[in-house]
Amino acid sequence: MHPHLQKLFDTIEKQKQDLLRQIESHSSAQLQQSPPGKWSLGQVYAHLIASEQLSVQYLRKKYLGIETQPPTGIIEELKMLILVISQRLPFKFKAPKVVTDHTASFKSQEEIAQAWNQTRQELKEVLDGFQDHHLSKKVYKHPVAGKLNIQQALRFFREHLIHHTPQIKKLLKQK
Repeated sequence: MHPHLQKLFDTIEKQKQDLLRQIESHSSAQLQQSPPGKWSLGQVYAHLIASEQLSVQYLRKKYLGIETQPPTGIIEELKMLILVISQRLPFKFKAPKVVTDHTASFKSQEEIAQAWNQTRQELKEVLDGFQDHHLSKKVYKHPVAGKLNIQQALRFFREHLIHHTPQIKKLLKQK
């Protein structure tokens, strides 16, 4: 894997492991318990996994024609800056319909861990193919920010996890 991608991948992998560790001792009932009008822990984790699964599918498809993809530039960097800021603010955003339509329901922490680990393995396999000249190619499509390169995609994954961490911590305190 390209060193720049490896560093970003290692960061999101550590985040994933930290988040999985937080629910290791939770029962199925605890994972499914949700405050009125809010997501349960299981639903938050399922959302994170679905988001990454759909992203990996898209990346895999775009990688097949990577040589024909245009490069990102200053516009995408500005979009990325706005995206990072939006993920750091304590505002709620409606999940894209495509993500909610493809969000699984997990019965246990083990199922969550298995699905997320599988998704990350698939992501790693896609990332292993990227060469230097591929790093700036538009291969990822964010629902709001539009087309981004692979490094920006991994930065978004990181920010998405950061965005949902306070929600997870709040739900963990209610248990």
